Amino acid sequence: MDPIILASSSPRRQEILRFLNIPFIVNPACIEEKIPEDIPLESAAEFLAARKIDAVARKLPTEDEIGWILAADTIIIHKGRIFGKPEDQDEARRFLKSLQGTTHKVATGIALFNGSAHYMSTRTSINKVTFAPMSNEEIEAYLETSEWHGAAGAYRIQGKASCFIKKIEGTESSVMGLPIFELYDMLKEQNYKFTV
Repeated sequence: MDPIILASSSPRRQEILRFLNIPFIVNPACIEEKIPEDIPLESAAEFLAARKIDAVARKLPTEDEIGWILAADTIIIHKGRIFGKPEDQDEARRFLKSLQGTTHKVATGIALFNGSAHYMSTRTSINKVTFAPMSNEEIEAYLETSEWHGAAGAYRIQGKASCFIKKIEGTESSVMGLPIFELYDMLKEQNYKFTV
C-alpha cells in the first residue's frame, strides 16, 4: 500500500489511520485558519482541509513525486458562528458555557489529493452533539484537565468531556476528526488499494 501523507499532527487522526491499517507519514500543514465571508459555515471545515493539502504540497521538495495527501479539519457550529480552537482558558470557558445544555453541529471536512491523477476530492460530515447541563464547578474542573487545548469548541469527545455528552447524532469518528465512512469511500473512489 502506498503511504499517505497526513497533513495533521492529530493523535486521533493517526489512531484512525492505524486502525484502518493505512500507512502514513505525518507532515502537518501550517495555515492561517481564516475563512472567507462568502463560505457557508457548514463548508468551512472542507475549505480549510483543502487549504492544508495545498500548504503541504507546496512545501514538499519539487523533485519528489507527490503521491497521496490527506487533510482534515473539524469545526463546531453553534448559534450561527464557528467555535474553533480556543486561544486561552477564558475563551474555552465561554465556549463550554455556551455549549452546555444545548445541541451543536460538528462539521469535519476532509480532503484527499491523488498525486498520480492530479485530483483532489473533498467531503464534509456533519454531526450533532448534545451536551447535558454543566455546573460552573464542572466546567472549571474540566478546564483544569487542559483537554481543551487545541480542540475545536474546547472539548474532545474521546476524553473527559464524554461525561457531559448526552447524545451524538452521527458518527463518533467524524466528531473525533476523521470520518471513517467518508474516508473509505473517497479512497475507494480513487482506487487506493487497501483492505479493511
